[in-house]
Amino acid sequence: MSNIEMESKARDYRELQAEIKALEEQAEALKQQMIREMDARQADIMTAGAYTIRYNVVGSNRLDGTKLKDEQPDIYSQYTKLTTSLRFQIA
Repeated sequence: MSNIEMESKARDYRELQAEIKALEEQAEALKQQMIREMDARQADIMTAGAYTIRYNVVGSNRLDGTKLKDEQPDIYSQYTKLTTSLRFQIA
């Protein structure tokens, strides 16, 4: 692939990423409108046609790695491992 083709693909990629960001912002705005309506109705579950919309608290337990590292560094080091990944970036 030539540099011109790579440049074209990079440009297309950046344009698509911008479109995705704009669509995500639109989706978030719609979500916030629905949340405001559910708050106004004091409802955590609503049925709207074919859709059931839920907005509620969900709990989960997570390990506080920072606290473990501060208070028990020996245990923290025994259970941590280095991971690697590939990063794709266009600047």
